[in-house]
Amino acid sequence: MTAASDDDIIRRRLLIDGEGGNDDKRLNNLLKTFIRWSASKEEDENSQAMYQRMQAMIGQCEYTLEKAINTFEMNKQELENYEKLSREIDDKIKEATTRIAEAKTELQMAKCIRKNRQEYDNLAKIIQLHPDRQATTKQLQLLDKELSNLATTKQKLEEKLELRRKQFMVLITSIHELQRILEEDDENNEESKEEEMNLSS
Repeated sequence: MTAASDDDIIRRRLLIDGEGGNDDKRLNNLLKTFIRWSASKEEDENSQAMYQRMQAMIGQCEYTLEKAINTFEMNKQELENYEKLSREIDDKIKEATTRIAEAKTELQMAKCIRKNRQEYDNLAKIIQLHPDRQATTKQLQLLDKELSNLATTKQKLEEKLELRRKQFMVLITSIHELQRILEEDDENNEESKEEEMNLSS
């Protein structure tokens, strides 16, 4: 409230005093001259001169007042221009802030995309180190075939081993039988010798 009043006083002072050209003194002189002129007689010689002087002083005051009004209007327009320029700058700052925020978001997305691409590239390199599905399927088929052949070979070997085991058992049985027969022969021979010896004695 006080500041506004001070501004009004300063504006009024500038309108009256102009740019400090002693307009207060000029107005005081005009007032004093007017008082002297009004107090003088019409027949006085100085009356007309004082009147002309007052007219000149009033003209100067009007000129100064018009100049001050023009200056005030110009300053007012400049203030409006500055306010308009300030609003435009504020709008540009807001727009730039928005663009910066969008650019930051785009940068984050770009970083994320780049990271994903690097991960994809690493996975692709790892995948390329392994054979493709067709080669893997072919290799699995070969392994299945080899496994089947090994199973057949194993079965044949087991059958052969079983046959050899049976043959071995037959052989062992034959050996035991032969051994028994030989032992019986030995026993018979000993008995025959004993009988012969008994007969001879």
